[in-house]
Amino acid sequence: MDLRIQRSVVSNLRNRPKALEIGPFVAGLDPDTDSPFINYASPIPGAPITAADVDALVDAFIGAGRKPRLEYVTSCVPELEDLLLAAGFTIEARHQYLICTPQTVAAQPVPEGLILVEPTTDPDRAALTAAANEAFGEAPEASEADIARVRRNQERGGVVLAAFTPTGECAGAGQAMPPSDRLSEVGGIGVRPPFRRRGLAAAITAGVTQGIFDLGVEFAWLEASGDDSWRVYERVGYVPAGHRLYISKG
Repeated sequence: MDLRIQRSVVSNLRNRPKALEIGPFVAGLDPDTDSPFINYASPIPGAPITAADVDALVDAFIGAGRKPRLEYVTSCVPELEDLLLAAGFTIEARHQYLICTPQTVAAQPVPEGLILVEPTTDPDRAALTAAANEAFGEAPEASEADIARVRRNQERGGVVLAAFTPTGECAGAGQAMPPSDRLSEVGGIGVRPPFRRRGLAAAITAGVTQGIFDLGVEFAWLEASGDDSWRVYERVGYVPAGHRLYISKG
């Protein structure tokens, strides 16, 4: 499973609008934002990696005006961490990822007064993005580039869901990436503060996960950011499976 997850991450990076192949790495760089959570690289499984390759990766990021950063499944390239640390990288986090299958996913009720829908217009995509940004502690606004990213995910076969009130207020949202090797990453599950503690995160996670399974995906995977989200995902049917490393320089 680790290898399939890592391959799917690389595949998704290759489909970015500005993807770079830098030796044994694939970098997904976005010209519209310098966010390190969007601009990052990941190693190609099975490709040998040297210190010179790491230096070339750093140079490419700096040349693009971006912070050198990687996300990857640790078991697929166990030698890489030492090379990165020797090059001055700092570990941001180690996360355990969880997986779910069509057999284990459990539907969750949508809180009363809310509906889950897939946005089909740019105003709805903007409301979704603004709500997600607020949920993650950022400014509740959406740029044209943000809207384009959501639209592009949908056009490539990803699943996007948002929770709306009857008056059109967006309460929260989540997405699944376009399938690769019959896998899909679920992420961006966010609920605005006024709508929390009502089961909405679980409902969004279950809805997005089932939506991607309806497209023929065998496994969905995600990462939990804390104990609360871990409990939510376990309730939906996700179980621990492997480990990923987040590491950056500068």
